[in-house]
Amino acid sequence: MEKALAHGHLSGDGPYTDKCHEFFRRRFGFENVFLTCSATDALEMAAVLTGVGPGDEVIIPSYTFVSTANAFALRGATIRFADSMSSHPNMGVEEIRPLINERTKAIVVVHYAGVACDMDPICELAQEHNVIVVEDAAQSIGATYKGRPLGSIGHLSCFSFHETKNIHCGQGGLAVVNDRALVERAEYAWQKGTNRSKFARGEVSKYRWVDLGSSYLPGETVAAMLWAQLEEFDTIFKLRKSAWDYYQKNLVELPSLVQQPVVPDFAEHNGHIYQLVLPSEDLVADLGRTLGEEGVRLHTHYMALHQSPYFQPFHDGRSLPHADRFTKCLIRLPLFNEMTETQSARVVELCQSFFETRVGSLSRG
Repeated sequence: MEKALAHGHLSGDGPYTDKCHEFFRRRFGFENVFLTCSATDALEMAAVLTGVGPGDEVIIPSYTFVSTANAFALRGATIRFADSMSSHPNMGVEEIRPLINERTKAIVVVHYAGVACDMDPICELAQEHNVIVVEDAAQSIGATYKGRPLGSIGHLSCFSFHETKNIHCGQGGLAVVNDRALVERAEYAWQKGTNRSKFARGEVSKYRWVDLGSSYLPGETVAAMLWAQLEEFDTIFKLRKSAWDYYQKNLVELPSLVQQPVVPDFAEHNGHIYQLVLPSEDLVADLGRTLGEEGVRLHTHYMALHQSPYFQPFHDGRSLPHADRFTKCLIRLPLFNEMTETQSARVVELCQSFFETRVGSLSRG
């Protein structure tokens, strides 16, 4: 931070932005990267690049953060919400297929908890219908699909470096452009719709407004904070995976009606979230209250967007039972970079004690 301040270039697209960009290129093979102020900005930038507008449809999972949908709704697109799979909050190709039609312009996949969607069949379906694929990889830095980094598969992808993420700078994001046909427009969009980057490289004598865009790039102090985290990427990744693995191993004896995280063989996760799915909303509330009384805070997660106060009047009436179930029955255990094994063991002990006292009611459903 001191070096960034001392350098004097504070407005963004400076030396620490360059350092971060180079890290993502070298580590993950992301050739075209654009640091942003948030994943929301990265998604809004992606929405601009897809060219969606009124009359176009975009397929998005209902069980996701509002920014995934809002970015495309702001462009005037019609949102078509897909259900989650029964086994995981992610959506699969079978959830997408019935929604695709001649008006579909984009499919936005969300890799929930850093666990990959099954991308090959989704990309095949998208190619068959000439549809753009956007990866909302907000939670997924360092995670892979069949050995490929998440964020490298779709035409466009977006990451979050919000303080709740494994790697963070308080508030930040990243747009990745894998479709070379969109790279020039992405640079314009990143620079408020201007060709300012070309001006900075000496390629034009003056910069002009040439496309749509906004002020997406963060200042250099934010980039410097992110760079400090990226320097410790391997250490942070190992700590998160270790805490996640401890839960998975030591909670295996929970009642069968309690669902632990499911990680398909094609995915390597990054230890971002450890969630349990319980049989009922009342049990979720009871577990949260019981552990809260012991000083351990648990959290539910998204409210399915098709049921949201804003969107419900526009929803087409389809039932999305799995998204609704995860809304009611999913609860997240504490997981953070500095978590010790002693802290993890305490959470496990409290969970085991809770379910032991309720095993009868669970077995009765």
